[in-house]
Amino acid sequence: MELIYNSILKIKLHKINIRARRFMSDRRRRRQSGGRRSKVAARKNDTKKYHPFIERKIPYQEILNEDELSLIEKNADILLEEIGIEFRDFPRALDLFKEAGADIDDERVRFPRGLCRSIIQSNAPSEYTQHARNSDNNVVIGGPRTVLVPAYGSPFVRDIDGGRRYATIEDFRNFVKLAYMSPHLHHSGGTICEPVDVPVNKRHFDMIYSHIKYSDKPFMGSVTHPERAEDTVAMAKILFGEKFLEDNTVLTSLINANSPLTFDATMLGSATVYAENNQATMISPFILAGAMSPVTVAGTVTQILAEALAGMAYIQLVKAGAPVIFGTFASAVSMQSGAPTFGTPEPGQVMTIAGSLARRLGVPFRSGGGLCASKIPDAQAAYESANTLQASALAGVNFMLHTAGWLEGGLSMGYEKFIMDADQAGMLAVMLKGVDMTENAQAMEAFKEIGPGGHFLGAAHTQSNFEAAFYRSEVADNNSFEQWEQEGSLDCAMRANLKWKSMLKDYVPPPLDPSIDEALLEFITKRKSEFADRDY
Repeated sequence: MELIYNSILKIKLHKINIRARRFMSDRRRRRQSGGRRSKVAARKNDTKKYHPFIERKIPYQEILNEDELSLIEKNADILLEEIGIEFRDFPRALDLFKEAGADIDDERVRFPRGLCRSIIQSNAPSEYTQHARNSDNNVVIGGPRTVLVPAYGSPFVRDIDGGRRYATIEDFRNFVKLAYMSPHLHHSGGTICEPVDVPVNKRHFDMIYSHIKYSDKPFMGSVTHPERAEDTVAMAKILFGEKFLEDNTVLTSLINANSPLTFDATMLGSATVYAENNQATMISPFILAGAMSPVTVAGTVTQILAEALAGMAYIQLVKAGAPVIFGTFASAVSMQSGAPTFGTPEPGQVMTIAGSLARRLGVPFRSGGGLCASKIPDAQAAYESANTLQASALAGVNFMLHTAGWLEGGLSMGYEKFIMDADQAGMLAVMLKGVDMTENAQAMEAFKEIGPGGHFLGAAHTQSNFEAAFYRSEVADNNSFEQWEQEGSLDCAMRANLKWKSMLKDYVPPPLDPSIDEALLEFITKRKSEFADRDY
């Protein structure tokens, strides 16, 4: 029976392929004769190539019930009350918490039950707009929205041609340009890679300037020292105007807890600078479960919630109403090697539960991305990244850091991986936007036209909808084996290699007011001259 079925299937597919070829041939002839020239011209002249962020139309995934989520919240309160959080080398945090009613023991802060939650819910906004220098690219962070952001923090870069090497400022600029040109990434990101050819204490100038100069999408600020945060704010004031920053958010910056249960002076100092200037911060515990948290999902989520609550409460004590995001980055540690793993089920569960907790708290949520442990853009990189990206989308992540480019557990930024991940990001957008249920989408006229036994390739409904009907991958190959072979037998990474090179060749910078550009360069030159180069 199986052989008979396969034979019948082959015959049907053969007939459909013949009809498809005829249809495509007819369509090409019509194009050549000018039948669809107006539509083609319209697409070419369309300046709005992408949406500035994703408006979610599908439900959130929930894996714990009300009672189970309440138990996590209760355990986090116990952790905050009985064990507490250390705020090291930062007396201002201790003073603010003491004034708010917390118990201070040296650098250990213990919080009365519900104090942190009350501070946050009374002051922190549920969503906010991060402004870009091109207002068309403003993003709304929070609620039913998703903003996709490049990977962050890699000291190395990798491409097929040069292999793995230390990142340079040229690499940094390249990735800013690629993010700017990608229709599926909504944000320029932050430290996309570390430009090691620029001194550590001065490279933040070059990175922030690159975000401003080579893109007009929103960007992140420097957090490696409070003075570098101040420099970022100063450059933002030059770009947007000092008055604009008083009332608007133009920076969203990453503040990591020093897990377990600790915040250090560097992160607290940078967070304070941004909060005082009404700029947004992501309070993100960075956890390798099994090493920096308990090995269980429930225990890890409890710790994440406690750390995030304490950090977000501090932000609101610095400046009530300053935008803040509940962040989490959780990976598992291999119990065999001690190395971090990615794309496994447990971190996905952690992320999903944390998303539920963020919505219950009433603040935006950050997590996720195209995470993998693979060293190259291979099958492991693909499935680990896809697992994390899909889980992130379903969990309701609002600010998805590390969407594109991540390799080697975050140690490398991959050129080909960036292109492949950005392609996946486009697919996420389609999934999150939900199903079109308009009269046109119901396609009843198509059924009437074709009837039983026909095919839909030549139907009027197909011809009027085919251009936007399905997501079209920019790097996947769907041709026949023969055509694929004729075109060089390229795998996905090879096609991505050609793609990023083509994009950089075609890059055109967004216009920037020359007076602003000059003022930025003068500021950078002056500030760099004020202190010696350092490698820390």
